[in-house]
Amino acid sequence: QVQLVESGGGSVQAGDSLRLSCQASRLNIRGYSMGWFRQAPGQEREFVGVIAAIGEVSYYADAVKGRFAATKDNVKATATLQMNNLQPEDTAVYYCAAAFGAVPERLRDAKNYGYWGQGIQVTVSS
Repeated sequence: QVQLVESGGGSVQAGDSLRLSCQASRLNIRGYSMGWFRQAPGQEREFVGVIAAIGEVSYYADAVKGRFAATKDNVKATATLQMNNLQPEDTAVYYCAAAFGAVPERLRDAKNYGYWGQGIQVTVSS
């Protein structure tokens, strides 16, 4: 079956960078928007960023705009989230997700994503 597997998480200091990767198997991600969400303890899962299938345009939550960058490699079936200048409030479990096609206004809503990774912890200390 389809699998999305995240890697690259860990514990860092404020101001450091991390690069999360999401490897898809049994899925041609060329037609998929690849999104990233996060969930901190006691909080709802929230949208972080996405690289859309249509035009490969990226969109971000205001909290990460200018610090995070989402990309994807259709040949390698991977999506990445480059996270720079990490802050303690970025601490969360990060999930990658795939949505088939999807128009931009729907890409911030988790319910429009059909496939999810298992999540990976990112911890940022001050």
